[in-house]
Amino acid sequence: MRSVPWWVLFSSVCAPILLVGGWAVSAHLQGPGYDPASATISILASDGAAGYWVMTPALLALGACHVVTATGLRPAAPFGRAALAGGGLSAMLLALFPAPASGGSFAHGVVVAVGFSLLAVWPVLAVRRRASRRRVVAAAGDTWPRPTARPSDRTAPWALRPAPSVTAAALMWLGGAWFLLALYTLDTAGAAERVLTFAQSFWPLVVVVSCFRHGADDGRPD
Repeated sequence: MRSVPWWVLFSSVCAPILLVGGWAVSAHLQGPGYDPASATISILASDGAAGYWVMTPALLALGACHVVTATGLRPAAPFGRAALAGGGLSAMLLALFPAPASGGSFAHGVVVAVGFSLLAVWPVLAVRRRASRRRVVAAAGDTWPRPTARPSDRTAPWALRPAPSVTAAALMWLGGAWFLLALYTLDTAGAAERVLTFAQSFWPLVVVVSCFRHGADDGRPD
């Protein structure tokens, strides 16, 4: 039996495609004056940008995909699902708090920071501990053998285990530090932001695929 419904796989596949497709088309519409290596994605969705009508719907759809994925990702721990959904809502809120054409915006910065933090911490919050062996209390005089769980029933899907989840979260936080360094020192904020946001949009797909594979393993005959 599948541990997650098919539409969760669909939403998790769509998320990185929408993100990359949105910034690629928007950058093309913005023209040669836009440098994707140094300029951030927020500029593409700012007021008056040529690609505003593409990047803004892409962010809304990206956020919706994260919310849908979190809704159906039942093998993940509840706090992790809530953080993933919160990250998706933050992406959708960027449509209400776009970056200004010039200068900074406190509201936009807060939404970006909250969204990044939630998507960077959800892998750890979603970890499923190893399930304990089912305890069966035998009645007095019961001679039936006690059932034991198969190994696949005692382990969580690969991407919901502590080591991969902590590694993914640590890399995302390192990516955030790289982005800040690139923003204020290296003038390569666009490249850093693209790598970071793609990683955060891609990890839910990794988790979903691992859940599908785990469910397939559980369905194998003994």
